[in-house]
Amino acid sequence: MDFEFSLVGGKISGPSGILTLMDDLGRALASDPDMLMLGGGNPALVPEMVSLWRERIDVLLATGTMDKLLGQYDPPQGNLQVLASLAKLLKSRFGWNVRIENIAATSGGQTAFFYLFNLLAGKMKNGQHRKILLPLTPEYIGYAPLGLSEEHFVGCRPLISTPDPTQPHIFKYHLDLPAVEQTMQRHAIGALAISRPTNPSGNFLSDEETQQLVELAAAHHVPVIIDNAYGAPFPGVVFRDTVPVWNESIITTFSLSKLGLPGTRTAFVVAAPEIIRAITAMSAVTGLSHGTLGQQMVAGLIESGEILDLGPQILRPFYEKRSQFAVESLTAKLRQHGVNGKIHMSEGAFFLWLWLPDLPIPASELYERLKRRKVLVVPGEPFFFGLEEPWDHARQCLRLNFAQPANVLERAFEIIASEVAAIMKGA
Repeated sequence: MDFEFSLVGGKISGPSGILTLMDDLGRALASDPDMLMLGGGNPALVPEMVSLWRERIDVLLATGTMDKLLGQYDPPQGNLQVLASLAKLLKSRFGWNVRIENIAATSGGQTAFFYLFNLLAGKMKNGQHRKILLPLTPEYIGYAPLGLSEEHFVGCRPLISTPDPTQPHIFKYHLDLPAVEQTMQRHAIGALAISRPTNPSGNFLSDEETQQLVELAAAHHVPVIIDNAYGAPFPGVVFRDTVPVWNESIITTFSLSKLGLPGTRTAFVVAAPEIIRAITAMSAVTGLSHGTLGQQMVAGLIESGEILDLGPQILRPFYEKRSQFAVESLTAKLRQHGVNGKIHMSEGAFFLWLWLPDLPIPASELYERLKRRKVLVVPGEPFFFGLEEPWDHARQCLRLNFAQPANVLERAFEIIASEVAAIMKGA
């Protein structure tokens, strides 16, 4: 039987970078134990976190909470006790003027952004077509297919610098604020969106840059959406000090995935009450309620405030050490094979962002060649959606997950460097 899908159905079910990424990841994990997994955003099995989650499950079982969370629905806004505890914690620790009306749970960060991007952009009642502005592209691959309208996003190229002249192989993206402002003048914008730290590059917009974006957006009467999937105050995989900020012109999301609970599919949105009411309604329509396991796993940690200590005390040291090793190892392999490669300054998250300026083939083709050699990475092209003009830089980059053990990273980096060297010789 031939099925004809609607335009919306075809858009959501069609090819996308995030579908390829997750499908490759899932198939490799299920059926190819020899694959070196540098694709996807799966966190490491950090021993202290694994122990903590086992303890939390024991508590849920011992107290009878497990029976309730498996056998009862929560409200579509989320577990009200957990939300109240989170509001209290954010207010007491950071001075955020939040109440339970300012917070909702969602079934993971991806779901939260599907709601937010389609609430704030697309065709409006007055006929205007609003877009989500990405101030610093490359940006998270998972955003690209979420908009239900065509041309849902518009992006801005970053400025590129070499922060330390003694390390010419390390580069950094910077916000081009005049370009962002000009883009806002050319387009009807519904919201600005940033991941902080940025997925894929590990770039971290400074507190000053973030405040500049908030002020610019406020002048245009639109919110800034800050994706804290890896950021502060939790999970806190940020390799520099920062002060989390919020007001009702900011929409902030937090995820439990990078704390080590990706399978629970749990996130929180902190926003103005109008946004929270809309997200709650959308949650009821699309899923009735949310999975309760993730919320209950962290309920006690939120109430005690311990959730804010996990990043500084456990996750940041673990991933920062892994990042330093990965940068040194990849740099050494590239030099050994005579490959001109540049690595973005690693300021947070789980990724190295490799730029190969002399690569004669698209990164998507390199990705396929590496997959045949049992190395799974993510090519750069899908991260550059929304740009108004083509950019060669997009086809010269790879995202590499460094959460894997050291021996896996070293083997993968050797294959990557040798494959690029072979391509260069044959060019």
